Amino acid sequence: MAETILITGGCGFIGTNFVRHMLERYDYNVINFDKLTYAGNMENLKDLDGDGRYTFVRGDIASMADIERVFEKPVDVIVNFAAESHVDRSILDPDTFIRTNINGTFNLLEMARKTGLRRFVQISTDEVYGSLGDSGAFREDTPLSPNSPYSASKTAADILAMAYFKTYGMPVVITRCSNNYGPYQFPEKLIPLIITNALADTELPVYGDGLNVRDWIHVKDHCAAIDLVVHKGEEGNVYNIGASNERTNIEIVELVLEILGKPRSLIRYVKDRPGHDRRYAIDSGKITQRLDYKPSVNFSEGMRDTVEWYVKNKGWWERIKTGAYLDYYEKMYGNR
Repeated sequence: MAETILITGGCGFIGTNFVRHMLERYDYNVINFDKLTYAGNMENLKDLDGDGRYTFVRGDIASMADIERVFEKPVDVIVNFAAESHVDRSILDPDTFIRTNINGTFNLLEMARKTGLRRFVQISTDEVYGSLGDSGAFREDTPLSPNSPYSASKTAADILAMAYFKTYGMPVVITRCSNNYGPYQFPEKLIPLIITNALADTELPVYGDGLNVRDWIHVKDHCAAIDLVVHKGEEGNVYNIGASNERTNIEIVELVLEILGKPRSLIRYVKDRPGHDRRYAIDSGKITQRLDYKPSVNFSEGMRDTVEWYVKNKGWWERIKTGAYLDYYEKMYGNR
């Protein structure tokens, strides 16, 4: 009998891509459990409606009653993507991040402890490590030093998950990935924001001096790495996932403008956000050596493919960038 994988937050950016990845490669039953917040979009997976292996359940991981409904049938694997994930929003509304990222993870861990399962994969972030200097890279043993309500909430969830491994013997594995890019990413994050603004010939807001450095990985490579962790990862371990691809924010902006043939005059520097970490870089040597992981998407090609996806799916992002999104956008980037 096919195993059942519960993917929380499966209507979000990375979750959507991971649902597709697993259904394309395995004969698993996939349950997509999503609250459908602003960043969750059922349209992302509407073509799976007729697939008997795929089930969508609307619910909130912060509600134990919602989780109990999902566990009425046995679950073999949990991959927990469900999270409030944008630093800017955590500055405006930290309470929501505590509720979802900490309390929600606790609820999933408790239910898994009571019912039993083969694997619990907690999807974390490199932001739990804080900020780097001009050299070096985050390793799995780098001390945790979060600098925003978002990263603090993810750090707490990681520690809680590992405590369940140590206390209850729960088969927990944690992944910490660098910045993702690719299709279906909500246009509050840097790359889709810049692409969609450039396509609309509107200003491209860049925080501070634009020299903050991030390590970028295509979402397809991230999904392949999580796949390896689900099947081969060692319980009680943390695996960093990266592509050794460091770029400054302004480099990313200028690359998008080059691909689209848009003028550099669209760039507008805005006041830097509080707690803005200067540099992230991931050392993914552990997952490479132990699980034979290797990223396959070339950054230049991946960026061109990503830009092309947003060009071809204009209706998808135009429907998103309305109403409440515009209010949020003005709060974050309205200053000069």
